[in-house]
Amino acid sequence: MTISGTTNYNHSQIGDILAATAICYGLGKLFMGSVSDRSNPRIFMACGLLLTAICNILFGSVSDYSLHLVLWSLNGFVQGMGWAPCGRSIGHWYSVSERGTVFAIWNIAHNIGGGLAGILAAKVAGIYGWQSAFYIPAGIAIVGAVVLLIFLRDTPQSVGLPPVEEYKNDYTELDKTEGLMEKNLSFRELFVENIAFNSKLWLFAFANFFVYITRYSMLDWGPIYLKEVKNATMDEGGFAILVLEFGGIPSTLLIGWLSDRLEGRRGMVSLLCMIPIFFAFLIMGYNPVGFLWIDLTCLAVIGFFVYPPVMLLGVAALDQTSKKAVGVAAGFVGLFGYIGRMVQAKGFGSIAHHYQEAGNMEAGWNMIINCILGCTVAAMILLAFTWKIKPKR
Repeated sequence: MTISGTTNYNHSQIGDILAATAICYGLGKLFMGSVSDRSNPRIFMACGLLLTAICNILFGSVSDYSLHLVLWSLNGFVQGMGWAPCGRSIGHWYSVSERGTVFAIWNIAHNIGGGLAGILAAKVAGIYGWQSAFYIPAGIAIVGAVVLLIFLRDTPQSVGLPPVEEYKNDYTELDKTEGLMEKNLSFRELFVENIAFNSKLWLFAFANFFVYITRYSMLDWGPIYLKEVKNATMDEGGFAILVLEFGGIPSTLLIGWLSDRLEGRRGMVSLLCMIPIFFAFLIMGYNPVGFLWIDLTCLAVIGFFVYPPVMLLGVAALDQTSKKAVGVAAGFVGLFGYIGRMVQAKGFGSIAHHYQEAGNMEAGWNMIINCILGCTVAAMILLAFTWKIKPKR
């Protein structure tokens, strides 16, 4: 929205940028996930943050669409250096019985950062110009890289501590088979044995495709949708992102803990969360102009229920594979999610642009809402097949 308001990019161009970023992030998450399984997360994540800071600074320094497309694609790729090493670190420092709760606590960083970023970008862009919406986050990323270099450590064994399973007496059958040896897996062990023939992982990955369409539809297009259909201002659009992101904080903590109490049935919990999301989008689609508070309430409901599945499907990837392949497993499931984001970004952007050219924006956004509803139903159908799946024991 900020870019659109300053450089006059149309919906299709914005959709292209979002789509390119999404697929590059997904590929980065998969590729960097396999690299992270062989790397020290302290160095790995710090490098990723420094690289994304550089991309942000360069993005704000130019006004050419082609350069913006390339830089934001590169930014998406290097941001793929974040999730996998986080998952690897949590997998080594916390046992299986704690993962849902710990991942929930960690995952709210997405909501806090994402929510504040929406407000921050809208405010500084309005005061200092759109470039500042990229320079200031770059500075924050640099500070984050320094913090990681100072405080983060690799595995318990790397600092002279026993493996967490030994400390917690919480061995899985998979851990016993591996003997908790500090060795890296080969390419075949990573991608063939742990990914290609893991049918449960494929099921979670396909479900993640549709969950991410639901998640990113309003994050990518919510402010523009509210502005063009519900007559919201830029500040109200930024506030809408805050509402969406912060809505997921209490639920992520609660439902992550709940999934641990339900023997790690991440798919079952995720399915139950998708039901109220469907009705929230349905209400938004029928809500008339002049009742923005209803739209904001629906966004809060969507945020409350969409972030637990986003988090839990990542945890499910860890549950269904070797602890030494958590990076590539998370990257694989995440890749499907960001393919979903790419599809919605390009698809929704093209739909909005087509109907704008035809002079009927409201019909275009109604079609987009219907597409989101269909994807929500598809996610529920796939998650129904994961109802009884538990972590490997």
